[in-house]
Amino acid sequence: MTPSDASGNRWSDLDRPPLNAAALRRGLVRPGGLWTSLDVVQRTGSTNTDLAGSGGDEGAVLVAEEQSAGRGRLDRTWTAPPRSGLFFSVRLTPGPGVPAERWGWLPLLAGVATATALSRAAGVDTALKWPNDLLVTVDGAERKTGGILAERAGDSVVVGIGLNVSLRADELPVPAAGSLALAGAKVLDRDPLLRAVLRSLEEWYESWRAAGGDPAGCRLQEAYTAGCATLGRSVRAELPGGRELVGEAVAVDGDGRLVLATADGVQEPVGAGDIVHLRPAGA
Repeated sequence: MTPSDASGNRWSDLDRPPLNAAALRRGLVRPGGLWTSLDVVQRTGSTNTDLAGSGGDEGAVLVAEEQSAGRGRLDRTWTAPPRSGLFFSVRLTPGPGVPAERWGWLPLLAGVATATALSRAAGVDTALKWPNDLLVTVDGAERKTGGILAERAGDSVVVGIGLNVSLRADELPVPAAGSLALAGAKVLDRDPLLRAVLRSLEEWYESWRAAGGDPAGCRLQEAYTAGCATLGRSVRAELPGGRELVGEAVAVDGDGRLVLATADGVQEPVGAGDIVHLRPAGA
């Protein structure tokens, strides 16, 4: 294929080179490691949908240069220009050694792993908004730069991660969005960023699985709590069924639920819902 300025050509934006699938496989897929395969596709609807429907072994990684129907929580769409971010899914099979009731920690684990990797590889302070958003600071304001979606697929869980890397201000889908570029990241090359995230995810996952999924035993609960920007804030939880709950986010419990202290003195755990930050932490 020759370089061209034609729309849709994968070489049309030379500031956003394609991922090197062969080099990524050499660096990440190894005997005895978690990652068993790694494929990069130019365009797909949703890597989560594709990987969930394909079956296959644990450790499969599917990366898309562009998603036309990427999904976030609550069926929200996730779209971005080609090669402007990292959009990928992984298949994890915790096995009988981890009780199914602890599998709900996997999206939180992915958040900790991603935030840890971005701090090391890109020099960006990434905070976690419960349950699965990744926040960076742009011009003094918190902006969502990534999200995580975990879905059950038979005896496995498919975890999808979307991360805005090089999006410019005029490309943001909504004003509250951000990107690593806008947050001043030292590294925007997606190859080392993807390697860093997958290696961090492997470390956290293997530690969690070795602990039988106990989030305290592998220090996952401690790490998530330390990096969670939701804690200490007044928040509104928009719950399934249209119910709302307002209170201060005071803890993340052993089941990964956000605990809210309400005005009437009750501490109520929230296991699912949309969280709206009502004031900055410490304000």
